[in-house]
Amino acid sequence: MNKTSYVPPKVWQHAVPSGGQFANINRPTAGATHEKALPIGKHPLQLYSLGTPNGAKVTILLEELLLLGHLDAEYDAWLIRINEGDQFSSGFVEINPNSKIPALLDRSVEPAIRVFESGSILLYLAEKFGQFLPADPAGRTQTLNWLFWQMGSAPYLGGGFGHFYAYAPEKLEYPINRFTMETKRQLDVLDQRLSESPYIAGDSYTIADIAIWPWYGLLVRGDLYGAGEFLCVDQYTHVQRWAEEIANRPAVIRGQRVNRTWGEETSQVAERHQASDLD
Repeated sequence: MNKTSYVPPKVWQHAVPSGGQFANINRPTAGATHEKALPIGKHPLQLYSLGTPNGAKVTILLEELLLLGHLDAEYDAWLIRINEGDQFSSGFVEINPNSKIPALLDRSVEPAIRVFESGSILLYLAEKFGQFLPADPAGRTQTLNWLFWQMGSAPYLGGGFGHFYAYAPEKLEYPINRFTMETKRQLDVLDQRLSESPYIAGDSYTIADIAIWPWYGLLVRGDLYGAGEFLCVDQYTHVQRWAEEIANRPAVIRGQRVNRTWGEETSQVAERHQASDLD
């Protein structure tokens, strides 16, 4: 194992950037860095986001709702370029003081409701439209169990494994080993669960699947961090089956393209303001 001579100081100070792909936007303080109002479109729901796994959760759910005929789920999806610090504008911070995408403004009510944290947005929309969240107490609780599992687990995958494996300025053995072990444990949790039921929360497709798939589904399909072989994802056969089935849903295909600015050109729809933007 690599040795280090680093000794933490008695009091930590933010003296130099930490390095890595996102060093230019990392800082130890909260709040807006500049004044800028957010744009407002014509639809009831205004989404401010980027097509990362957390952003894709919300656009997938919105596209699922629209395909079910919920016309009030029409939305404007505005691009927030996190590498450029858009999430630190005064307008964005007003909706989400934590300065993380996605953030949602529901203008169908007065006063408008501000919703942030992807799991909270999924729950809010599921309850608002009465879809993808079972009404019975047992089914609802099971769904929320797994929704909150994702919210608590994915930081180990993204900020832990993803950061040190793919984005850190140098490869360090200890954190990569630590977070690889945890990521594989989480995949095993999902694989055992999906050996018992077709979907995460049971027999029905719910917001639990919508929350988990953009992280763990993309991971086992080789579309996240390029780490499929490293993690031996082929061994998680039940997760593989589930991931492929969800990947073929029309709303999932559409939702993944929204606020996406990388990859194949046909997969990119930087902003979505009407359904035809995805045609």
